[in-house]
Amino acid sequence: MPDRITTGVLALQGAFSKHIQMLNSLGCNTLEVRTASDILSVDAMIIPGGESTTMGKLLESGSMALTLLEQIEKGMPLFGTCAGMILLAKKISGSEQPHLAVMDIEVQRNAYGRQKESFEAEFTVKRIPGPPFNGVFIRAPRIETVSPAIEVLAEFENTPVLVRQGNIMASSFHPELTNDSRIHELFISIVEDKLRRTRETA
Repeated sequence: MPDRITTGVLALQGAFSKHIQMLNSLGCNTLEVRTASDILSVDAMIIPGGESTTMGKLLESGSMALTLLEQIEKGMPLFGTCAGMILLAKKISGSEQPHLAVMDIEVQRNAYGRQKESFEAEFTVKRIPGPPFNGVFIRAPRIETVSPAIEVLAEFENTPVLVRQGNIMASSFHPELTNDSRIHELFISIVEDKLRRTRETA
């Protein structure tokens, strides 16, 4: 991982520290993102799990949401997990909460149950060789619909749980709560590919 690449993790609320630990274990430069200027200081971002309504409201305060949307428009790679996926979805079933609405999916909040119904499940992931990935689902949202622009990377019980649209990736589960770094490595490869293409066209 070149030193010039820095991945930010939104640190307004929620389980951001585990993402930081995972990225650091892979040799990444990381930054806890709390301001609009922080967003401008990173090459890519992860939006972690947490309370999506609270995170959406905090993003809208000040200019963070606007700055992030501008960077996404410019091609910034983004990975949303659990609540992060809700914030990325263009439509949230039965909710008008603040969100970024940049990914062509519809999601339903808490569709896999409340905290006490949390569970783990194994599934294969497209583009990732080796054994199945063990996903941790905690108050997880379900992807209800996807557009043709969406690449489904993993399914559980015939429902997408890991999807990609260009430089944006989202998961229903928490990959940072395992010792398996392969999904974070996949996201890093998206970041590296984007920066390589940027250099080639500069």
